[in-house]
Amino acid sequence: MISRRSGHPPVSTSYDDVARRSAAVVIAHYSTSFGWATRLLHEPVRTHVRSIYALVRVADELVDDATQTWDRDLRAELVDGMHRETLSALRSGGSANLVVHAFALTAREHGIGPDLVDPFFDSMRADLSVHVHDPESLATYVYGSAEVVGLMCLRVFVGGDPAAYDELAPGARRLGAAFQKVNFLRDLHADQSRLGRAYFPGVDLSTFTDRERDLLLDDIDADLDAAAIAVRRLPPSSRAAVQAAHGLFQELSARLRTTPASRIAQERVRVPDLVKARIVARSIAGAR
Repeated sequence: MISRRSGHPPVSTSYDDVARRSAAVVIAHYSTSFGWATRLLHEPVRTHVRSIYALVRVADELVDDATQTWDRDLRAELVDGMHRETLSALRSGGSANLVVHAFALTAREHGIGPDLVDPFFDSMRADLSVHVHDPESLATYVYGSAEVVGLMCLRVFVGGDPAAYDELAPGARRLGAAFQKVNFLRDLHADQSRLGRAYFPGVDLSTFTDRERDLLLDDIDADLDAAAIAVRRLPPSSRAAVQAAHGLFQELSARLRTTPASRIAQERVRVPDLVKARIVARSIAGAR
């Protein structure tokens, strides 16, 4: 693990600033809900979290962007290259890839090392080779694709406090898992019909039932309930934002539970913008 720097924050160069702005552009373009939540983060936490998610989002796009004509081999080559570049930047502190550079600045300052980076890229590679998951491979995938991202953000939230990190890490993992599994459920049609991936073992679009939906949501809601305890213990600089994200996914889970399985198997369920705004406002008030 790379140790967090001590003392004053590192001096920021023009190149560092451009890299961080590039990360913000990625987030603004690809994620509306996440963009709403990150606005509630205090600086410099907001910039660090955007830098983490930009790396995650770009890697995901390398794997999943259907508008690109890349074949599987090229996608694998691009993911492998980004993985190597990220590890190199963790060691050196610099990268010619602006998104990787922004991530490395945050990672080196907060002690995010290969123990969290490697599982993430392993999950990205799994999307190129694993089409039907079993319980074990799903757990491994969710850990690498979502739980470690929660742990990366937690390192930023607690500012390098190892005791706080250890206390809140289980909740961060369960929140990341809940977010990922909610996305799997609402993207069930796209994942199976367009990408040819079945994340939930035994769940098939053509036979998906309300009972299967409820069992999946029971698991998701248990994760959200456990995570809520940790969210309330976060520092003020991040609490409102994470509460907002938690609230948005809790609302999405509730909407999925009242949506017939047959409809979930055909279309993506969304939370209207007005409802999102209410959740964000409620999170701001509750975090005070």
